[in-house]
Amino acid sequence: MAKKLYVGGLPYSTTDDSLKEAFSQAGTVESATVISDRMTGRSKGFGFVEMSTDEEAQKAIEIFNGKDFEGRNLTVNEARPMEERPRRTGGFSGGGGGRGQGGFGGGRNY
Repeated sequence: MAKKLYVGGLPYSTTDDSLKEAFSQAGTVESATVISDRMTGRSKGFGFVEMSTDEEAQKAIEIFNGKDFEGRNLTVNEARPMEERPRRTGGFSGGGGGRGQGGFGGGRNY
């Protein structure tokens, strides 16, 4: 059974291919994905690697967790299941609120 790993602290220049190549030192990499910002396309500095076995995943953690990768120290551990998050609504909601304050948190109470 494949085991998914969280990989944090990635250099922003890391690609899916370079991540897969690095983790192949620990065994067979089923997939490697660097997470990017939807708006800018820039890496968010973390990703996920799926190893083919639990043993290879453990080996990858031992090899890479806390170690230097292209000038950055990595955090590598077993990925947790994605938590249910409330749905975001689009647009600008203002904020601030309460007793005569404007949507930007400003305003004065006279």
